[in-house]
Amino acid sequence: MYIVYAISSEVRNYIYVGLTSDLENRFHRHNSGYERTTKPYRPFRLIYKKHFETRLEARDHEKYLKGTSGKRFLRENYL
Repeated sequence: MYIVYAISSEVRNYIYVGLTSDLENRFHRHNSGYERTTKPYRPFRLIYKKHFETRLEARDHEKYLKGTSGKRFLRENYL
């Protein structure tokens, strides 16, 4: 099972969208500073997650959320 998730910085205007099979571990890595991309924006809170059976479905949804329409969807509904 794959999970597409979005996390929001608690101190800056930043949303990160990712895909994983272990959300708990991945979220911990973001908040602990192990991920170079998100390190300057810590701490984070989880604002969105959705489960998918296949990686292909999850990747398509992740691409949508990373685009303009997807970011607008997240900001309007989850922030």
